Amino acid sequence: MTDDLTCLVYLLAHDEASAGPYDRSRTELLVRAAALIDLALRGRLREVDGTVAVTGTEPTGDPVLDGVLRDAAGHGWRQLVRHHRRRTLTELEDRLAAAGHLTVRAPRAFSRTRRVTLRDRTAAAALRTRVSAVLHGDGPVREIPDVDAALLALAAAGRIRSIVSRRDQKELRPRIDACTGRLAALAPGLEQAVRALPTTMVAAQGGMGGG
Repeated sequence: MTDDLTCLVYLLAHDEASAGPYDRSRTELLVRAAALIDLALRGRLREVDGTVAVTGTEPTGDPVLDGVLRDAAGHGWRQLVRHHRRRTLTELEDRLAAAGHLTVRAPRAFSRTRRVTLRDRTAAAALRTRVSAVLHGDGPVREIPDVDAALLALAAAGRIRSIVSRRDQKELRPRIDACTGRLAALAPGLEQAVRALPTTMVAAQGGMGGG
């Protein structure tokens, strides 16, 4: 499995019992947020006067990220998290399926949701262990790798309970907040967009546009 942030977030969100993400509408937003963080870490997105600016014109080599990049300039971070979120998740699953990491099956009768099976469950288990170690560790947050800090921030914002339990959410809030705060070094608005994800997810489940 690739180490791209979008793929790693998808792995964290995958639930075998659900034959796909633990909550598809939430995972759409998590994957979009992960793509924006990935592009910011690569230096392809930055913030100028509160809006997103694109740096460079060359492709990233990842069609999912390139799709996000094409739409990014001139928008706000929170708007970009919502924008084309369903399309981005579907494109990511198709990419992983083409690479042999997923098996995608047609939806059951009376359902529009595709069913997805991971071919290597050990990769997801190892990643959960890795992010859990970040959450429960006692080392300085500044020494946590950027990707791992972002994964914890997204798992907490997305209420992925296999990673961050309700008890963790309360008792380990300072560490979660510190990891989320690391995003401000990339762009203040990006940090704010991730902190706002719980509210955005509630609105999305109520039929918010932007899919």
